Amino acid sequence: MKILSKSNNELLLLAMKDDSASKGDYLLVENGSKSIIVQVYDEEYLTSQSLFEDIVREEVVNASSLERDCDPLNIGSLSRLVRDARIFRSKIRAAVNNGQLTSNVSWLPSRVESKIRRLTIKELDSLLGRTGIYPIPLGRAGDQEFFEIFAEDLDGKLSIITGKKESGKSHLSKLLVKTLVQHGAFVVVFDLNNEYAGIKWNRDGSPSAIHDKVFILEPGKGLRFSMNYCGKEAVSGMLRNALDMPAASLREFFRIWDWLDNKGTLDITALGNTVNTWNINELVRDALVSRYHTIQSSRLFTDSGGFRFEDVIKSSNGAAMIINMGESSGTTRRMTVELVLSKIVNLLERKEIPPIFLFAEEAHLYIRETYWEDIITRMRHFGVYTTFITNQPDAINDGIYRQVDNIFLFNFTNDSDLDKISKVSLADSDTIRSIVRTLPQRSCLAIGKAVRDLPMVLKVAPSEVLTLGETKKFFKS
Repeated sequence: MKILSKSNNELLLLAMKDDSASKGDYLLVENGSKSIIVQVYDEEYLTSQSLFEDIVREEVVNASSLERDCDPLNIGSLSRLVRDARIFRSKIRAAVNNGQLTSNVSWLPSRVESKIRRLTIKELDSLLGRTGIYPIPLGRAGDQEFFEIFAEDLDGKLSIITGKKESGKSHLSKLLVKTLVQHGAFVVVFDLNNEYAGIKWNRDGSPSAIHDKVFILEPGKGLRFSMNYCGKEAVSGMLRNALDMPAASLREFFRIWDWLDNKGTLDITALGNTVNTWNINELVRDALVSRYHTIQSSRLFTDSGGFRFEDVIKSSNGAAMIINMGESSGTTRRMTVELVLSKIVNLLERKEIPPIFLFAEEAHLYIRETYWEDIITRMRHFGVYTTFITNQPDAINDGIYRQVDNIFLFNFTNDSDLDKISKVSLADSDTIRSIVRTLPQRSCLAIGKAVRDLPMVLKVAPSEVLTLGETKKFFKS
């Protein structure tokens, strides 16, 4: 390979027949003691008008001639080499000066003297200083080299996993959940399709490595709370954000809550009796009664016992709390999310639990746009580290993208999706558009802190656990 030209941060490399590189590969352009790291993002033929004319002329001659051409100087083979010449379009990512990585690329490598070779993942990690204590093996990168990120790269970070349907998003998120729990982390998953329960079992039916650390919680069944445990702030937030309770009705609810609390009879049954007999305006009563019936039908509250997050956390070294919402109504989903988030933040504020990793599958379906940014900006300071998994990148607010630390991009072919990602991504639009459009299933482009801001194409490893959630089909192959 040889340098052909440079424009801004793009380097065009001339490649002949034996030179090979794939989209996403990293190359090292060495020039004496200094080097430049470039990433191939596209490949095309060497083109020129004279080359087109030669190809057409030869094809016309071959089609009209019945005799074998005599080529004593072997010019034909040279011509074929020129026609097969390719251009690797690459982006300059960093420079290496005396073994040190730097973003300052203020010099131009020689076209004649420079040597170009492929960088291995091991060499790249060494230059980047990518190390950690808690590895998360993701699969393969580059020339089928083993690749891993570290749990520290997700700790305190906001991440997004996005791609079109059946591209492998949930596969990656389950791998992350399983490995985080193995490292002793506590994970809460909002599971919209009831598919994460499979991480309890290996594909052969035997218990997985985290079998005893996975808790399947279904709203109204395994996930029920006492009123006292949730507290007035969490319940009022649920009424306001999930059930649209008017301000006047909310004020009366506060009065009823305080009255029951002072009497020591704060439970769901007493609340219903008090709402029906409380001396208030009829319109306010109707609003309270309708919300009460909605709460009661959700079965999220119980008069005795109930689920406690701190009990699960204190009893295990790492746990995955899977909240199955596949069979819940849209209203119950919003109520559940509001209660869970409010209670977790309350426990974190009082330092009763360690930080939590939150995985939100198809979050746009149950978290209102009005308080998405609050979830990100406020909760990450308390210790809720969120990963959104969605196939609709345009459903996520731009304010969230501006704060994102890691993005795992699976295949997208829709132009509007690519436009959205290109505008808000941590990588340049040329790389996003060219690489993401051609990614095979279960391959992704990792961008952000996890890869030290150098975009990396990964092939996610096959799952060891049951991968529930595949599309159900009538016709079986």
